[in-house]
Amino acid sequence: NDVAVVTNVTGDHLGLGGIDSIGQLANVKGVVVEAVPRSGTAVLNADDNHVYRMGRHCAGRVVLFSMATAKAEDGYDRVDGHTSRGGAAFRVEPSSEGELIVLKLGSRTMPVLYTHLIPATFGGRARMNVANALAAAAAAWAAGAHLHDIRQGLRTFSTSFFQAPGRLNLVEVGGVRVIIDYCHNVDGMRQLADFVGRMMVDAPTKPGRIGAAATASRTGRAIGVIGIPGDRRDDDQQQYGAIAAGAFDEIIVREDKNLRGRAPGEAALNVIQGIRAAQSDGSPRVGKAEKILDEMTAVRAALRRASPGDLIVCCVDDAIDVYREAMAAAGSIGGGSAFFDPGELEAPEG
Repeated sequence: NDVAVVTNVTGDHLGLGGIDSIGQLANVKGVVVEAVPRSGTAVLNADDNHVYRMGRHCAGRVVLFSMATAKAEDGYDRVDGHTSRGGAAFRVEPSSEGELIVLKLGSRTMPVLYTHLIPATFGGRARMNVANALAAAAAAWAAGAHLHDIRQGLRTFSTSFFQAPGRLNLVEVGGVRVIIDYCHNVDGMRQLADFVGRMMVDAPTKPGRIGAAATASRTGRAIGVIGIPGDRRDDDQQQYGAIAAGAFDEIIVREDKNLRGRAPGEAALNVIQGIRAAQSDGSPRVGKAEKILDEMTAVRAALRRASPGDLIVCCVDDAIDVYREAMAAAGSIGGGSAFFDPGELEAPEG
């Protein structure tokens, strides 16, 4: 392969196929880096210890990317060290006009694009997609693309259902925002929870500014329709629920059609137990949680309960059916959009 990309190593899939530790999983993912020829490039996440160490086994060039913006962070120092030796890296840098993706090549720094101008980042709110944009830009550059073509690609790719089905698709249904996403593991829920918090903040907006806006007031309710595959470990299913409890005001737990060896309701019960455990700690946001195992019944229940200003997040098994259901609801209400462009969102003022 000419360019290999490794974005992260997380605990998803542990307990499957004889892989029981993060170290073992890192060894499996590292195969794609070991396969890079001397003429190729490995694009690696400098913020992830396991991924960064894969660079030792790359016969070709290594290009790093990092979300770190402070010198105390490992990724920041790794990028500085790598570029000081003549290497290349993509990172984000804060500026008065917004958060900027830059290419650092040796001692040179070249601007690429402000993150709030990338539609897939929802004005910079979807931090996971800022990281993905860094990785994509690095991979394209390593393959020989010019920076102006990379900018154009990032500016024209969105998370619409028609470009990336099941990946943060946003539909408006009568004043209710509906997100459709394949979030199905602990790390994914952690990132989704951060995104939901940023989407629910009613912050003053100013084009060109980006930030968490954590001090602004939260408006509307966040309703989650969530589910995790049955072949994930009990502890992972419970942790998935516990993290969701901190993000949503109301949660409906569903199950996949393929139960992957579980009895009906078993995986959902583990998720509910995680939610209840979080509630007992007194810290979560969620006030109501229930099981509705059939996915479409759960989605319809969420749509019925939502009011204008609310946000529904559907962590889906069947993205196509859920999208069709949301659009049918939008049509019956007479106030919806199939082509909502997240790039139209202004960045929150930081």
